[in-house]
Amino acid sequence: MALPIARRAVLCRLRGGCRGLGSAPGQPGLNVQPRVFSGIQPTGIPHLGNYLGALQNWVQLQDQYQSILYSIVDLHSITVPQDPATLQQSVLNMTACLLACGIQPDKSCIFQQSQVAEHAQLGWILSCLTSMPRLRHLPQWKVKSQSQQNKGSVGLFTYPVLQAADILLYKSTHVPVGDDQVQHLELTLDTARGFNKRYGEFFPIPRAIMGSSKKIRSLRDPTVKMSKSDPQKMATVRLTDTPEEIVMKFRKAVTDFTSEVTYEPEARPGVSNLIAIHSALTGLTVEDIVHQGRGMETAQYKLSVAEVVVEKLTPIRIEITRLQGEPSYLREVLNRGAQRAREIAVPVYDDICRLVGFR
Repeated sequence: MALPIARRAVLCRLRGGCRGLGSAPGQPGLNVQPRVFSGIQPTGIPHLGNYLGALQNWVQLQDQYQSILYSIVDLHSITVPQDPATLQQSVLNMTACLLACGIQPDKSCIFQQSQVAEHAQLGWILSCLTSMPRLRHLPQWKVKSQSQQNKGSVGLFTYPVLQAADILLYKSTHVPVGDDQVQHLELTLDTARGFNKRYGEFFPIPRAIMGSSKKIRSLRDPTVKMSKSDPQKMATVRLTDTPEEIVMKFRKAVTDFTSEVTYEPEARPGVSNLIAIHSALTGLTVEDIVHQGRGMETAQYKLSVAEVVVEKLTPIRIEITRLQGEPSYLREVLNRGAQRAREIAVPVYDDICRLVGFR
């Protein structure tokens, strides 16, 4: 069936006149430049697992792509109750953390999600294309709803759709994700395909960029991942921890009764977690680390890893503290980023409105 003339006109304009078309990843015929999008919630200071699993990769991507958007997704954060003043400060704190880790505003567009209204507007359109059974299938809804005594909000239920809108609004081609976000990205891919099937080829199909670092585990319970919300203070290393705090946390890290340094994730998760951290921070292979650790007792090895962590995080902590003292600069970064994001988002959303029939 032929597309309506107005709809074909929109698509032709996006394809550069429908002649000499290039192709975006996974989407023949769409001339879309490579673009990276990812988001992070402003809920507390990032921890070592966030840094190794995401932020370190975000920094490296700046040298590989020319168009990168990193969003502080405050709309997602209110799926659970937030104190307004605390949320505002958390956004600034997260901005400081991103900059301190090496995200550069001249290379990456850093912005606050709620400052670009098209995120929520596109989220509504995509929610009308997404079935409730599809969302119920996502394990995150089950876990988070149960943690709230099955009283989770509608926003908590539908936030994966908003996440899809975050990505698709910029016609993103690449999305850095962790293991726990793979299924949500699959929803994004399904949503893009569903929209394209109904309204014509419009969205490129994004590709996942998987981080190379192994999942970082809790220092107190290495069977679970490191978390901001862990009630055990000794379980999580935050980017703002002092050297003394870091050393104490690694000194008290749970291992086992074997003093030898070996990498056996199933049998010895505690020591293996330390080796994973050591490897991710230094670039050394697991084999090299185990070889270097021969003859070293576990207690001594804990301190060696702590030294590596302190060396890496100390300049980041110092820079975070400095930037937190310049809130006006942080707001300026976010405002400039939002303006740049809107320059991309508004034309895309206008075209979506025409395709859907709003204009």
